[in-house]
Amino acid sequence: MTDPFDTLGVEPRFDLDLRTLEQRHRDLSRALHPDRYAGAPAAERRLALGRAIEANDALRVLKDPIRRAEALLQRAGVARGEEGEQKASPALLMEMMESREELAEAAKGRDPARIARLGEAMLAREQATLTAIQGAFAAAGNDPEQLKGVLALLSELRYIRRFLDEVSAIEEELADLK
Repeated sequence: MTDPFDTLGVEPRFDLDLRTLEQRHRDLSRALHPDRYAGAPAAERRLALGRAIEANDALRVLKDPIRRAEALLQRAGVARGEEGEQKASPALLMEMMESREELAEAAKGRDPARIARLGEAMLAREQATLTAIQGAFAAAGNDPEQLKGVLALLSELRYIRRFLDEVSAIEEELADLK
């Protein structure tokens, strides 16, 4: 995949203004719309379609904080993805295991208020982690060694997202039972 920041022509940074990003995507989509190339040669139509697909992919990457962080790390030459990251700390793993057990108990007891509280607490933690990631990127600049500090935060964010996905699935399951 091409660099999503380059594809959309936005500054490579973690704290993107999502409204500006979406406006940039809309502008590009309008410029690359197939109707604009209806009379163009087939090669030109294919090229425009390919660029439109790349713009859509780039928007999806940049809207997701984990994928946006991975794109920034890739630009800096830092290994990314779950394979390139540090193992989660035992403290984080224990904390997540305890939270998941509590969530499982709440689900088993069909306690929507408790499930909602657990979800809200994890949403607050997600926001704090995103703020920490933003700060880590700002402090590291483009220094690959310092950017490696972001990897542990990304790992934590992945655990948080999985927990929140579980909360959503349980809430949907309970709603279906009504």
